[in-house]
Amino acid sequence: MNFAGALDALTRGLRVSRDARVRDWARAYQADPGGAPVLVLVPGSTITVTAGRPLGEAVPELVGRAVEYAPHIDIVQGLRVQVWTPRQADLLVEDWMVVP
Repeated sequence: MNFAGALDALTRGLRVSRDARVRDWARAYQADPGGAPVLVLVPGSTITVTAGRPLGEAVPELVGRAVEYAPHIDIVQGLRVQVWTPRQADLLVEDWMVVP
């Protein structure tokens, strides 16, 4: 499927990945040997910033305050999770698939 289909799947709560046989995708994320990378949509929410947590330490003036946490796409590989932004190559291929 193309990226539009993958994005549609993400908005329906499904997880997506590119075909594991694609060397470009695997090479881009080989720093973490935790398995094939998977994309998930993290919905927006309101969170209270807590002291001692990463956001509270980075922006201490927000501790104790409720902030809007914007929706975004994360890439998950093994125990590593980070915000993901597609590369042009990711947008133009048709090897996306829904994964369990």
